[in-house]
Amino acid sequence: MPGEAESDNQLNGHESASTRQTGIMATNSEAPMPVGNDSGDGRPTPRPARRTGPRGWAAAPLRWPAPTASAAVHARVRVPGSKSMTARALLLAAVSVGPSTLQHPSESRDSVVLARGLRTMGCHVSSVDDEQWLLRPRPLAGPAHVDVERSGTAMRFLPPVAGFADGPVSFDGAEVLRGAALRPQLDAMRELGIRVETGTGGLPLTVSGIGRVPGGDVVLDASGSSQMVSGLLLAGPDFDHGLVVRHDGAPLPVAPHIELTVAMLRAAGAGIDDTTPNVWEVEPGRLFGRAWTIEPDLVAAAPFLAAALVTGGQVTVPGWPTRTGAPGAPLLDLLTEFGAHCVRSPEGLTVRGGGVLHGVDADVCRLGELLPVLAVLAALADGPSYLRGVARTPGAPDLVSGLAAALGTLGGMVTEVADGVRITPRPLSGGGFDTRRDHRLAHAGAVLGLAVPGVVLSDVSCTAKSLPDFPGMWRRMLGTPA
Repeated sequence: MPGEAESDNQLNGHESASTRQTGIMATNSEAPMPVGNDSGDGRPTPRPARRTGPRGWAAAPLRWPAPTASAAVHARVRVPGSKSMTARALLLAAVSVGPSTLQHPSESRDSVVLARGLRTMGCHVSSVDDEQWLLRPRPLAGPAHVDVERSGTAMRFLPPVAGFADGPVSFDGAEVLRGAALRPQLDAMRELGIRVETGTGGLPLTVSGIGRVPGGDVVLDASGSSQMVSGLLLAGPDFDHGLVVRHDGAPLPVAPHIELTVAMLRAAGAGIDDTTPNVWEVEPGRLFGRAWTIEPDLVAAAPFLAAALVTGGQVTVPGWPTRTGAPGAPLLDLLTEFGAHCVRSPEGLTVRGGGVLHGVDADVCRLGELLPVLAVLAALADGPSYLRGVARTPGAPDLVSGLAAALGTLGGMVTEVADGVRITPRPLSGGGFDTRRDHRLAHAGAVLGLAVPGVVLSDVSCTAKSLPDFPGMWRRMLGTPA
């Protein structure tokens, strides 16, 4: 199952309805993803952008009283596949020759939006069963319309691939993405021979493909989002003359994600050289379909592991990789500094809380996505903490201000400094926790609620971006009814 949690006191083996509603139909090997009516030639019929929620996601804001732990948590939590790995495997499969399979893919909203976008352009994407997706690449063609909803990943990964389509492919998404950093990537695509039309420098935009992309050398400032580099690299092997990308600007945010892109390109058989800092060279050459085994999402696992520390309990995550290039890899070292005892075994990863949380002084530049959860651990610690290296996290200013406001409302003290935050533990009380519709803040609010009664999240539906059934998994971990 894509995501499940079992308490030692109450085992729940039933798949929740939320998991079934992520957009993948798990019926038979050729069951299509429901992205709209198909035309007579089997290609999806283009349709206008869909708006099913106030900001592009299907779900409206949903207030949620965070459960308080009545005892130490003892649970086994199976988290879904990595969202980052799933996205890259989908794009590589789309530019390969022959079918590819994704074992244990993420069914996060981002992943579903990406898969639907590829299918809209002509790829066959279906679910073999609950644990496997099948992608059969086909010649891409327009006209087609792709709604990226609120997915910045889809917004940056799909347009370069649309350059291979024979015909126009238009893109649009939620209002929140209209001002997102995209112009440097679009300018680079034009230099590579892709025709792009946009009136604003971002969404909405149209890529008018001619079935091939010349490729070449480009220089861009990707400091706004490292996904601009990854989006180009993933399409690069299929460019006529390959690709050289040079980053010229401030240090890249979330460099570990580019490292993951490079590692997966190599695993797919691409020739890529990243020995020169901020330069990536991809050789032209066909990739062939393969089987991808998607690792557990280390980021999605973080709030559940944090629950073990907050309650002095124990949480086991099956299938934790012994070696990984995923961005969440340094997490265990930091949890140990907070006071956890982490053990890897054939069964997976087990994290035990020591009963007392300790303050830390840590560089979290490779763990920026986990800043809110880490900050909550710091707010519950026995001494002050300093979390450094935050500036490279996507949306860092908004994330830090949201974190400071949410914890401050409940009595916490978060001080913003040049490249991080200082957290001074104080007595906390219940109240509203504004998630700003950010799944990272929602995860943090849930962790805080374990120790502080009366915490009410302003919205929990945003967690579907990474975990389609987060509320259900959280309650099953605690052994409480939904």
